[in-house]
Amino acid sequence: MTTHHDHNELREGVRSVVSQFDSRYWQEVDEARAFPEKFVNALTDAGWLSALIPEEYGGSNLSLTEASVIMEEINRAGGNSGACHGQMYVMGCVVRHGSKAQKEALLPKIASGELRMQSMAVTEPTTGSDTTQLKTVAVRQGDHYVVNGQKVWTSRLQHSDYMLLLARTTPLAEVKKKSEGLSVFLVDLREEVGKTITVKPIRNMVNHETNEIFIDNLRIPVENRIGEEGLGLKYILDGLNAERILIAAECIGDGYWFVDRATQYAKDRVVFGRAIAMNQGIQFPIAKAHINVEAASLMRYEAARLFDAGLPCGAQANMSKLLAADASWEAANVCLQTHGGFGFAAEYDIERKFRETRLYQVAPISTNLILSYVGEHVLGMPKSY
Repeated sequence: MTTHHDHNELREGVRSVVSQFDSRYWQEVDEARAFPEKFVNALTDAGWLSALIPEEYGGSNLSLTEASVIMEEINRAGGNSGACHGQMYVMGCVVRHGSKAQKEALLPKIASGELRMQSMAVTEPTTGSDTTQLKTVAVRQGDHYVVNGQKVWTSRLQHSDYMLLLARTTPLAEVKKKSEGLSVFLVDLREEVGKTITVKPIRNMVNHETNEIFIDNLRIPVENRIGEEGLGLKYILDGLNAERILIAAECIGDGYWFVDRATQYAKDRVVFGRAIAMNQGIQFPIAKAHINVEAASLMRYEAARLFDAGLPCGAQANMSKLLAADASWEAANVCLQTHGGFGFAAEYDIERKFRETRLYQVAPISTNLILSYVGEHVLGMPKSY
């Protein structure tokens, strides 16, 4: 059990929804490689996915700290927030940098569930984490931009109505800083998929809907550009601290789930005439995993506190994501080891969560990029790549 008793009312409210979706539900969705539509609809109807939308647009206007608690509770209940966390942070770009017209057109409908905007097309096959080298180009032609290019790992696109798209509007050779000259756009997927956007689903280790997309002469109205031309990367990065804190919270939820499952199994499982929890070789790794999840949770709260106060939080957001991903992965290994052979049996549900939490060692933002950020920007060491 977590020692944090804050936000009890919020936690109970989220649990009242997520508790309706047990391990059997998630196993069936996983086996079918399906989107958890009923689960996402239930969260939307209860208003939890509009937590970060201002009240004037139909949202709850909760803090990022409170939003992180929502994500934590989803994963702690055995769920997978990957199907819906994009709805939390993708629309943040519109909230912070969108025009009044964009906010009025989109946010109330996102809050009500009429529209979904939980997909973001940034990464490309040839550039990976080197975002300044993006090859997708948007050329201004009168009152439209014409976009051509390719994106990869574009998640939840098939279950979104709108997508954020980052493209280069000024050639790299013509900008003073490599980070300049990129712009971010709103794309109405309902109008373009199957026409100017070709979607190629990527089958992957976890049941996560993600895609490679090919963009061919996509015409985007100028009024669908968010903010100023050329500042798109700044707008995207502005939202990534929130993303990392929310992902950290999901990992913390996973960590608690693994620790709870391992603890209960160790108490119940009798071998050689006694509960296996009586063996230090079983008990101590579980205890250590719990300690590390608790520590990661504290860093998550600190990062969220700074974010909510409008203070710089890049280092804390990155560190919270790394600590939480490491803690959940440690807890996953301990849980699997505690269950022995049964940990590999699908009916225990350990192997599904094991696969899901492994993702966060890699994305979003890999462990090595976080370490390089801390080494360079926190400790002042030379750039390592």
